[in-house]
Amino acid sequence: MADDPRTTSAADPSDPSGSSGEPPRRSLWRRYLDIPLIWKLAVALVLGVVAGLAVGEPITVIEPLGDIFLRLLSMLVMPLILLTLVSGVASVSPTTLGRIGGKAFIYYLVTTAFAMAAGIGLALLISPGAGLTLDGTEEVEEQSAPPLSQVLTDIVPENIFSALADGRVLAVMFFALVAGVALAFLQDSGEERLSSLAADLRRVVDGGVELVFLIIRGVLQYSPIGVFALIAVVVGETGADALLPLAKLTGVVYGGIAVQIVVYTVILLLFRAPIGRFFRAAKEPMLTGFVTRSSSGTLPVTSQAAEKLGVGKGVYSFTLPLGATINMDGTAIYVGAATVFVADVTGAQLTLAQLATVAAVGVLASVGTAGVPGAGLIMLTMAVTSAGLPMGPVALVAGIDAILDMGRTVCNVTGDLTGTRVIAKSEKGMLAEDAGRRARPDSAVEREEAPGRPRIR
Repeated sequence: MADDPRTTSAADPSDPSGSSGEPPRRSLWRRYLDIPLIWKLAVALVLGVVAGLAVGEPITVIEPLGDIFLRLLSMLVMPLILLTLVSGVASVSPTTLGRIGGKAFIYYLVTTAFAMAAGIGLALLISPGAGLTLDGTEEVEEQSAPPLSQVLTDIVPENIFSALADGRVLAVMFFALVAGVALAFLQDSGEERLSSLAADLRRVVDGGVELVFLIIRGVLQYSPIGVFALIAVVVGETGADALLPLAKLTGVVYGGIAVQIVVYTVILLLFRAPIGRFFRAAKEPMLTGFVTRSSSGTLPVTSQAAEKLGVGKGVYSFTLPLGATINMDGTAIYVGAATVFVADVTGAQLTLAQLATVAAVGVLASVGTAGVPGAGLIMLTMAVTSAGLPMGPVALVAGIDAILDMGRTVCNVTGDLTGTRVIAKSEKGMLAEDAGRRARPDSAVEREEAPGRPRIR
């Protein structure tokens, strides 16, 4: 008699599924990893709002969970900038690098100028501060950005380790650019010993890049917990009623951000970029920027999104850190709208010359203010002072700065990624058009880099 197939399968020691022949049950952790990150973040966002409204100020007890998330992201920013920029620059000729830098700088200045105009225009149309008074308003201490001469001098670090520890992005970028260019020349050296050493050093740098990205993937799995804590604390401290007097300003700022994202979409269409694919890759850095309120802190996630779009490291390793430092489209919208709001509250009528001064100050100040939470308040105080307005009403805006900062960071991050995608398209060999067809689905990319992913250098 033939063997019973059920008995055979049960006795087969090579069957990893056990005696039943069924696939093994996945662990709870594996099921969690299989859920797309965007859905985990969205659920955490909603639960954070609900918890903040239900519990109120006592919810601040979970604030350390959010602080840990911010610290994890901050921990990765400097190594990411240093390693990816050295690796990227070493793979690009100095001529190409100069073109990329020029295009990035022009793009960021033009979009920031448009964003400032959009913020001022919408605010003048709606008059968000009409009807409010100065009663009970606290005086806010004026903040100032460093002079331009100091900004330019500080780009060259006295000590690279000090610059890394202090988080001075421009100084670290300067060192990484110099090191990358030097490594590129070493690789092309005619002396075999030098070229061999350069190849070894390049492998070490590339290995460091892969190590940082591996850590990033682990941090992203913790991000829903951090998102929940951050949102719950903000809502618990602010409360729904605190937003009502400034609802019009909030609407103007977010309306301006929506207009700016439409502008990004038009730019992408002009360069024949697939819109659906772009926003599928951009959704995670956009949401991360929303909850962390930091363009610099979102760099690890934005860099991964650039890789998903097929952008070469030679482009995104330079344009993204630069954009996180000088590209403040969302902040420009906020500064323009908030300056008009301050004028409304004080009953002042802004002249055309004052509006032009505010726009110019906002655009130029973006070069001297870092892409970190709260930098917008510095730009706002500069704009209000340049327009000759009193500082008192800035306290009203400062009360909801966290809410507005969430939206403007989304705009900043989206602008960085748009510019990076457009510049990569304009540079030969810096964009893998078929990267999306070879990449794994989003949920798999979050867990593990695809072995066959394109590596455009």
